[in-house]
Amino acid sequence: METRKPVSLLKGEDNKGVTWPDEPNRFAEHHIDPFLLWSVKKDSSDITFQSDRPAYNEIDGVLYPATFRPLDSADMQAILHKIYGPEALARLASGTDLDLSYEVRPDRYTRIRFRVNITAILSRGRDAAQVTMRVLPNEPPTMDDLNIEDDIKNHWAPRQGMVIITGPTGSGKTTLLAAGCRMLLERPHGCGKMLTYEAPIEYVYDAIKSPRSLVSQTEIPRHLPDFARGVRNALRRKPEIILVGESRDRETIAASIEAAQTGHTVYTTTHTIGVAATIQRMVSTFGTDERSERAYSLMETVRMICTQALVPKVGGGRMGIREWMKFPDEVREKLMDMDYREWSVNLQRMLPNYGRSMADSALLAFEAGDIDRRWYLLLAASTGGGS
Repeated sequence: METRKPVSLLKGEDNKGVTWPDEPNRFAEHHIDPFLLWSVKKDSSDITFQSDRPAYNEIDGVLYPATFRPLDSADMQAILHKIYGPEALARLASGTDLDLSYEVRPDRYTRIRFRVNITAILSRGRDAAQVTMRVLPNEPPTMDDLNIEDDIKNHWAPRQGMVIITGPTGSGKTTLLAAGCRMLLERPHGCGKMLTYEAPIEYVYDAIKSPRSLVSQTEIPRHLPDFARGVRNALRRKPEIILVGESRDRETIAASIEAAQTGHTVYTTTHTIGVAATIQRMVSTFGTDERSERAYSLMETVRMICTQALVPKVGGGRMGIREWMKFPDEVREKLMDMDYREWSVNLQRMLPNYGRSMADSALLAFEAGDIDRRWYLLLAASTGGGS
């Protein structure tokens, strides 16, 4: 009986799992851009090259092989050289992973951008590499494109203070931030001077018309060594808005708080899940001798926390499910009158009155038929339940 190859590996057939029809016997540098353009046309959100495995496209959250044969060390060397440069292997051997952006220009009017991570791995007993490339749209989506709730949009632009976007890796934090920045730029009066510090720069705002705004994007560590240095740099440039790509360490969190205290609007992200966990995690980065002082400084400046999770949508694609809480004056005053160690419990209690829990958002999506029961139960349990 004749054996057939799995559909996902059939070359040239029109399905999501098709492999690259022009796949060469050996990848050279001039093959990389055509392969990436083909993957983008296949609606791939992420492209992965890994030693000893085929290239993979992620489409609607599912991995599909994109090449017939596994990539060997010569293929990977060509890919690394093209995307990063000749020193890629030496940098990986020194024990650092590499974050960068990459751009393909198929013609003079079009550019397709990627966020890239290159990490050393072990494969078949020897040193190898994995290259992950996230496809970035040419311009940021709008808040309406992402179906962002009106309550979040209405409280996105405080006069001063900090807005914190949280969630695990790959949950769309950067996309949500970029949509928020676009909304600020497209207001009739614009937003003044906006400074962003990102690692790497994912979305650019060249195509957004905003004559009353000036956007300046700085890449970490390409232009400045770290986020904390970026915030200190921003304070010397008289901006209205400062975007800090990640606040995960003590220095960056302290600098972001200081910027918000001095009259700026600061947007930043963390990798926490849930409103209460975000405050707790940010406070815990400080030593015990300064934790209390920093906690009250943080509470003085925070204006909104929004947690997002991306989950598979019934019928294909993915959607964002969000938990958020606003921090108006009465909430901040109430919390600052109590010991900061009591905040977590009280935040859970206040959440339904000043926002919406992840469980309640997941329930609404489940009842609307957008997500299945499994994802509803996982999300309901992720941040401490509903109201």
